Amino acid sequence: MAEPTRVAAKVTSIFVYPIKSCRGISVYQAPLSSTGFRWDRQWLVVNSNGRAYTQRVEPKLALVEVELPNNAFSDGWEPNKSSYMVIRAPGMCLLKVPLCKPAATADSVSVWEWSGSAFDEGDEASKWFSDYLGKPSRLVRFNEVSEIRNVDPNYASGYKVMFADKYPFLLVSQGSLVALNNLLKEPIPINRFRPNILVDGCEPFSEDLWKEIRIQKLTFNGVKLCSRCKIPTINQETAIPNSEPTETLKKFRSDKVLRPSKKTQGTTVYFGQNMVCSDSLTRGKGKMITVGDPVYVLKIFSSLADAAA
Repeated sequence: MAEPTRVAAKVTSIFVYPIKSCRGISVYQAPLSSTGFRWDRQWLVVNSNGRAYTQRVEPKLALVEVELPNNAFSDGWEPNKSSYMVIRAPGMCLLKVPLCKPAATADSVSVWEWSGSAFDEGDEASKWFSDYLGKPSRLVRFNEVSEIRNVDPNYASGYKVMFADKYPFLLVSQGSLVALNNLLKEPIPINRFRPNILVDGCEPFSEDLWKEIRIQKLTFNGVKLCSRCKIPTINQETAIPNSEPTETLKKFRSDKVLRPSKKTQGTTVYFGQNMVCSDSLTRGKGKMITVGDPVYVLKIFSSLADAAA
């Protein structure tokens, strides 16, 4: 395939969320793994029954800050015994979690449709999250050796994730955020939507129709418009929920508005494009994207009705 010459956008921010539903880390570069960006949603906070906690029911998780070593996003870097994930939250002492995988396991861990075993990060982490949330909690880590969590084959067969909701990557454009903010009484930041890749330079909501794009030498496919839950209504600086931006999104980003020919209920709203990367399935180093990388659009959907949602 000939290299396309027209740059449709450029990567302006990259975000990785090591602990599901906790704060993300903005990074200059991120290596790809078979499940998305390395370290993304590798950890999960669960209740006494092993069921996932998310901001949907525990909005205080929005205030939990996560820090990884500076080298953690370098290609080929591996942790040693002195490598830690550092966790902070208001009113809490600092928690250090070793990046070397623990020996203990927790059974009957579940998130959405998946259940299985995971590494258990131990009693200190359990007490920290239990004290913070005010209820029994444990911190677990996905076990890639024994467990597989497949992406819905109806949308992207052969792909997998760790504790992400459904797909390895979420891409959003700055233009889409600006268009939304122009309609809101109080503008909101991009962290409400928790994307992995933020791009700029394209028209608002161009990403809706991106069927195949290239960043560096990596090919990404848009597989499903991202339907939004209540998390975008939660202020990520205060953990206080509101009705916006969902109420405004319903007016111009609902399934009823975007896909009127489909049999829809009109209650789902969309913002961003879920993506997979075919090159992530093969072994080898050097699979990295960097802030400033150009984005080339190779294929587009003919219309929103043609795009999966």
